Amino acid sequence: MCSYCYGEEKQFFLNKFSELARIVSTMPKTYETDGQGDKAVAHLHYFAGGSDFYITEKDKGDGRDEVPGQHQAFGLSDVFGDGGELGYVSIAELIQHKVELDLYWTPRTLAEIRKERNRHD
Repeated sequence: MCSYCYGEEKQFFLNKFSELARIVSTMPKTYETDGQGDKAVAHLHYFAGGSDFYITEKDKGDGRDEVPGQHQAFGLSDVFGDGGELGYVSIAELIQHKVELDLYWTPRTLAEIRKERNRHD
């Protein structure tokens, strides 16, 4: 896991990986934020270019996946800078397309995110 951790940044990344693992293990699973709308909390943020993906739920899976790990998530996808839409996001596709995970993200509600984005537009 830390084959890319070298020098003075090593401890930062070790701490960050630990923090991200805690966030993912405790965040809501599929359908647990159903009906919350903009009150749902985005626990993770992925970005690339002008596209943003705010993850509110992780895939609960059934434990019988051929490939272990997180396959999809639910959240707000804003690909065109138009406010986006709620839906399922393939984590594998984000990774495949070199979308970055925001290591400095602070979880907040979708309402707070929309308000922030509107101020910057």
